[in-house]
This record gives sequence, C-alpha cells and structure tokens, in this order.
Amino acid sequence: MKMYYSKMAASMLQRCVLFARVSAKCKTPVFTVRRCLLSASYLDAKIWEQRKEDPHSLAQLAALMDRTYEKKFPVSSLTISRFVDNISSKEEVDQADYYLYKFRHSPNCWYLRDWTIHSWVRKGLKYGARDKVLYTIKNKVQYGIFPDELTFNLLIDSFLKEEDYKGAWAVVEEAMLLEAFELPSTQVLSLYALAKYLETKPELSWQEERSVGAALLIAGLKQDNSSGRSAQLLGCALLGKVEMARGIRAVFQHMPLIWTPGYLNRALAVMENVCSGTPDVKLSKEALDCLEAVLRDLGPVSEVDAAQGDEDAGGVPDASVDEEDQLEREKLPEYAGRFQALRTELQSQGRVDPGGLQALVSALAQAELGAAEEADGELYSRKVQEWEEERLMLVQREQELREKARQEQQARKAAKASA
Repeated sequence: MKMYYSKMAASMLQRCVLFARVSAKCKTPVFTVRRCLLSASYLDAKIWEQRKEDPHSLAQLAALMDRTYEKKFPVSSLTISRFVDNISSKEEVDQADYYLYKFRHSPNCWYLRDWTIHSWVRKGLKYGARDKVLYTIKNKVQYGIFPDELTFNLLIDSFLKEEDYKGAWAVVEEAMLLEAFELPSTQVLSLYALAKYLETKPELSWQEERSVGAALLIAGLKQDNSSGRSAQLLGCALLGKVEMARGIRAVFQHMPLIWTPGYLNRALAVMENVCSGTPDVKLSKEALDCLEAVLRDLGPVSEVDAAQGDEDAGGVPDASVDEEDQLEREKLPEYAGRFQALRTELQSQGRVDPGGLQALVSALAQAELGAAEEADGELYSRKVQEWEEERLMLVQREQELREKARQEQQARKAAKASA
C-alpha cells in the first residue's frame, strides 16, 4: 500500500511539473506581446560614456562665458559643449538652461553641436529634469534644441515608462513639427504614444486635434500596414474636422502639411486603397467610427466662425480661400455616401479590425521594434564615433589657436623690449 501511494504521489508530482512547464511556455507569448518600449540594451549609455572624458569646473566655465559675453565676444561651441557634458546634478541642469539660451542669442548660435543637444537630453533624463528638457525642445527657437530621431526616442520612452502619455505626446508633437519620422523605431514609438494618449479620452482643443491629426498622418504614411493605414485614416479625419470647421489655412498654418483642401477626401482615399490592396491590411474599427462621427456631426459653419478660424490660425481673411472652403463643405453629403459604401465593402471583405489603434500598434511594436533597435544601435555607434572625431578636431584646433596666440604675444613682447 505504501508503495502504491508513493507511486501515485510521484505520478502527481510529474504531472504538476509538466503542467508548470506548459503554463510557462503558454505565458511567454503573453509577456512578449506587451513589449512595446525600448529595451534595456537600447537605453544603455555605455557607448555614450565610452567617449574620452574632458573634465572641467562648471564654475570656471560659467565665469569664462560671462567674461566673454561681457566683452561682446562669441562663446565657442566647444565651451558650451563642455558645460553640458560636465553637468552632475539637477541644479546644474537649471544653470545650463541659462547658458544654452545665451548661446542661442549669440553670434555663434548656429554652431550648437548635435552631440551637445544629445548630451543635454541625456543629462536631463539622468538627473530628473525631463520637464526642463521638454521645455527647451518646445521652445526650440529660443534655445536651439533640435534633437534627432535617436534622441527623441530616449525622451518618448522615458515618458511612456512613467505612463505620462500627455508628456509622451508633447514630445511626439515636436518630432512631428521637425518631421523627424525617418527611423522606423521613431515611427512605432510615436504611433504607440499617440494611441496611448488618445486612449485616455483627452479633451482636445481644435489646435490639439490638428496637431494629433498631423502626427498620426505623417507617422502613418511611413508604415504600409494596418497600423499605418489606420493612423492615416484617423489623422485625416481629425484634420478634415478642423478644415471643415475653420478652413484649410487653419490646418496647415505652422504645420508640415499640404495646403490643398480635401482632408476628408484623403481619408476616403485611404479606405479605397485598403479595399483594393493586400488582404492582410485592415482598418481599425475605432478609426472608422471616428471618421463616421466627424461626417455625421459636422454642420454648417457661419461666416463669423470661419473668420474666427482664420484669425486663430494667424491668417488674413481671403475671399478665394473662403470660396474653396465653402466648396469643400458642400461635398459633405457626397463624402458621407462614399463612406457608407466603402465601409460596407470593407466589412464584406473582412478588412475591418475590431480592435483599436492601440492593439494594432502594440502588435506592430512586437513585430518590428526589435529589428529597428538593432539598426538604430549600429547608427548610434557610427554617430557617436563621428561626433567624437569632430569634437577632438575642435579641441586640437583650439589648442593650435591658443599656441598661435601665445607665440604672437611673445613676439609682441620681444619687439617691445627691443624697441
């Protein structure tokens, strides 16, 4: 009897171990599907920190810059770069903010180096001054902070990990304004941040709807898949809503957008392309519902509202533009009819994804972000090497100029002594 129970217990134990192994295998895909942020290796600062150190006292650098500005001389890009590279606290980040502003308003303002901008963002993230960094990017004209895609990625990811989706969207907006959507990783991160932000159901002003729509459209154009097409559709729907309510100039004013009217027509063109395209590309039901709501809710706009839209956009009333806007508004019934026909066709072909944009983008991140990170890693290594070579060249040139100045000073002293 004891032997029977022993065998029974052993059998149950084996089954429990087998069940645990199977469960572990089943849970692995669930975990990986949630991977939608940059990996630890991507965020590792090892490559950046391998640069040759150039330690300096911030107090001495600040005094040097102050004296230089007082004498009406330009501060070198190497000096402001050293100041940023030697930041070691949040308080020093605030101090650097002042000197970045001063440098931007100096004769050397065009020579702020790309590696200085990258270092500024990294220092802000390292010392908990992310909001300060974002402020300088949003006020880029005043500070000269124009990050590249790799730098934008670090900042977007930091907001996403803190679940600050409004902050992540603010970074994406700046990337959109700079048209910094060339890297697949930036495209995916931006679409993910937009989807997460919209999932919070924010109350958007018409200016924010325009910015969100532009970011969705521009980033979506880079992705020929369900996520990209759905983003294009949703972006055109939001832009079309602004266009119908306030006119086409309110849409493209200060935006990297085409100024030709017809953003709702472009949304319908996206639906037509999906209908005639490859079967694996679908449109999100969420995006289709948004376009349907826009077509349904848009009503006649008075001349006063149209004029207010021009004024808010910073434009000047123009009779020809107003006429074009009116012609576009008169097409609303036609657009509504085409939409219903196209949606019916999409449903009959099984090309409507029941999930939202967030689900599509999460799947896209799972499928493509790994390969995109690998390509970014190689690009980043090359960039850092190029930056370091350029920095060392500037250091060498600085030394040569100092030596030349020293020799000239000695020659003047010798000439004066001999006289």
